[in-house]
Amino acid sequence: MKKEMIGIVLSVLFSLFCFGYCYLIFSIKSGTRFYLVWAAGGFFFLGLASFLHFHLWDKIPSVLQKIIMAGVILGILLFVVVEGLIVSHYNEKGEENLDYIIVLGAQIKEKGPSAALKFRLDEAYDYLIENEATVCIVSGGQGSNEPCSEAQGMYEYLVEKGIEPERIIMEDKSTDTSENILFSSQFLDKENDRVGIVTNNFHVFRGVHLAKHLGIENVCGISARSNVYFQLNNMVREFFGIMKDFVCGNLV
Repeated sequence: MKKEMIGIVLSVLFSLFCFGYCYLIFSIKSGTRFYLVWAAGGFFFLGLASFLHFHLWDKIPSVLQKIIMAGVILGILLFVVVEGLIVSHYNEKGEENLDYIIVLGAQIKEKGPSAALKFRLDEAYDYLIENEATVCIVSGGQGSNEPCSEAQGMYEYLVEKGIEPERIIMEDKSTDTSENILFSSQFLDKENDRVGIVTNNFHVFRGVHLAKHLGIENVCGISARSNVYFQLNNMVREFFGIMKDFVCGNLV
């Protein structure tokens, strides 16, 4: 009974956390509806608390119990492995004197780049200042909730900071990470150019491996920081992004 009560209390606490975090992500108007995953998590833990309270687990056949437990354990192991891969690229800073860097797009708001995109652009700016021969490709189309293409917004931001316009190439048709790199690769000699992928730390693993899958042979990651308050959301969202690209064959 004591273990059951602990399980109920923990489930309720996790539920409250998920609903609170859902509201936090929703409040920043990130441009996606991934915050709904946290709402779903809140309802899941509420359901789990009710499940424990009414002793429903004991009513499930033992074979089905074992199948459920095996599925949960495999899911946890998969999540841990993928998150480990993400963290393994967390602090990459690339190589000196690359031929190109590709800045992956993120949301543009009326007032300019979102926080996540600004981190990427500031990292790209620092790299371009230190490596004067490198050309920058800014990649991202225009979403329905954006005032201009992400590429245009990134171009204007870098030019305002002092990067010469002739060092910036705009790719303004892509709608996701895979297309960012696919469309940007059209400007490259994929066999010979040395290329850096500039994105937030949680996103570097996927960006680099998508580039390798698309035939860019000499590629490295350049990691920009992220907002610590939203990092949990970023890491969970990235897990699903990697799973999607794996299933679609983009990472194989």
